[in-house]
Order: sequence, then structure tokens, then C-alpha cells
Amino acid sequence: MRVLVAGVGNELKGDDGFGVLAACAAGADPRLRGYVTVFETGIGGIHLVQELMRGYDAVLLFDACDRGATPGTLFLLAPDLPDVAGFTDRERRDFFADIHYATPVRALTLAREVGALPSLVRIVAAQIAEADTFGTEMSPAMHDAIMPAVDMAFEVIVALEGREAAE
Repeated sequence: MRVLVAGVGNELKGDDGFGVLAACAAGADPRLRGYVTVFETGIGGIHLVQELMRGYDAVLLFDACDRGATPGTLFLLAPDLPDVAGFTDRERRDFFADIHYATPVRALTLAREVGALPSLVRIVAAQIAEADTFGTEMSPAMHDAIMPAVDMAFEVIVALEGREAAE
């Protein structure tokens, strides 16, 4: 099974850099090494689409989110992608006009439309503390959520592959 683990987010916006740092931690985790491809896309979602075009059975994203929970709370989410077939030509053009696809939903939707989206897509998301902070410092709660997020990703991958979790 080919699994892509990707980190998305903007490292220059504090907590939004969570996905990138979690992907870096996942890439250094010996439990994941050799089982998955780890890819850091940052805000360049088009690179995620291009990587998905290489062919994967599953994709697991790390990202920051704002769901109104306690900062650092982790969520395992399945993305809700829009049905662009119901869009007008103008709506479709506007939706796909961003050449960077910095929003994961847009990148994943584009991947689906070009036939590159795996059947299984999950997002390990952490609740941000600050949405509009500029700088490279993350809040302590988000920093503390990185390794538990990697652990969550490991458990998802173990379940996908049907193998025993060997620590």
C-alpha cells in the first residue's frame, strides 16, 4: 500500500505552521520510515496535487484547524470536498483560479478532478490557539500536539495496512 503523509500550512503564521512541523516530525519517526512517503507542501497545494499524481492508495494530511476546541486538540477528519459538477462555469473558474491551491480542500478537489485523489483521505488536524499571528513561533499547545499527531497518524497507517503496531 502506497501512503502519502503530507504537511500543509504557512510556517510564517505561527500556529498555521503545525502541519509542516508535524510532517517533519513524521519523516523523522522510525515507525513511519520505509512505510510512507512524507511530503511537506506548506502553502503550495499544487505541489501536493502533482505528488498525488504519482499514484497513492491513501493520503494523510497534517493541518491546523479552527473548530472552537481547546488549543492543541487533535481531530481525525475526512475532508468534505465540493461537487464542482454542480458549479456554474464562472464558479468553477473562480474556485480553481488560485494557482497555488494553498487551501487543502481546493488542492484535494483538484486532485480528485484530475483522477489523482486516493480513495482514502484523512486529515490529522490540531486546534489553533491564534489564527492571525505572524511569525514562526507556534503556541505551546500546538507545539505539544505535534508528537501526539504523529502517533495518531501512525495508528491510522497501521490500521490501513492491517499490521501490528510495533513500537
